[in-house]
Amino acid sequence: MFNFTKHIAPALRILLLLLAISYCFGLHPAQAEPCSSLSDEGLNFTICRFDSRKSDLRLFWQQPDGQAYGGFSALRAGLQPRGERLEFAMNAGMFHEDLTPVGLYIQEGHLLHSANMRNGPGNFHMKPNGVFYFSRYGTAGVMETGHFLQSGLKPDYATQSGPLLVTDNQLHPKIAMTGTSQKIRNGVGVRNNHEVIFAISEEPVTFFRFASLFRDILHCPDALFLDGSISSLYAPALNRDDQWRPIGPIIGVIIGTNHASTSR
Repeated sequence: MFNFTKHIAPALRILLLLLAISYCFGLHPAQAEPCSSLSDEGLNFTICRFDSRKSDLRLFWQQPDGQAYGGFSALRAGLQPRGERLEFAMNAGMFHEDLTPVGLYIQEGHLLHSANMRNGPGNFHMKPNGVFYFSRYGTAGVMETGHFLQSGLKPDYATQSGPLLVTDNQLHPKIAMTGTSQKIRNGVGVRNNHEVIFAISEEPVTFFRFASLFRDILHCPDALFLDGSISSLYAPALNRDDQWRPIGPIIGVIIGTNHASTSR
């Protein structure tokens, strides 16, 4: 007769002991890194995925003295005294030479810059443009600017940029397959009101290829262009810390237990 106590119980006790030791020393099962590489028809992208209900997503712009952070190094230095650190960061919308946002900017529920509904040249004014918005540990979305302003939504964070790459699974009407302008580009798409997906190209791409990436490969029904040429990524797990030029608004994912305000 098989003796459970003699043959299985000792091995089970050893297994439980090893699990207890690994827990005490923080040896938990490895979690998937948020950022990874993706290739599509010879073009390379870095894709970073977060759940807005679980990740501490925030927007940053100004330091306590009113000066813009201007880049990831200053932001990391500002977070450190609070016991917080960056897991991910990316430029988050277009800005003027003085690093002020071109359009709507909401941080910690406060309107710091009004929406820009004017017509003009450049990608920002390639209408329809849109707003990326989210609430801390809550829902997220991308919406056409006018619709957002009329929606009554009051998110914790929002940034306006343009053009909208994808709206309701449709590419922007002015983004054509025949377009020839190629630049490094970055953007953000949202699925299911909480799956936030950031993308940055590793080489110059057209608007059509970038918008198609969000719709056809990443399956985002709504996506927003954040910027081109100055597109920057901070992803320490990939040894990535872009410092091309000073940048305005920054989107970051924070690790740490202190939820105090980090200025603007």
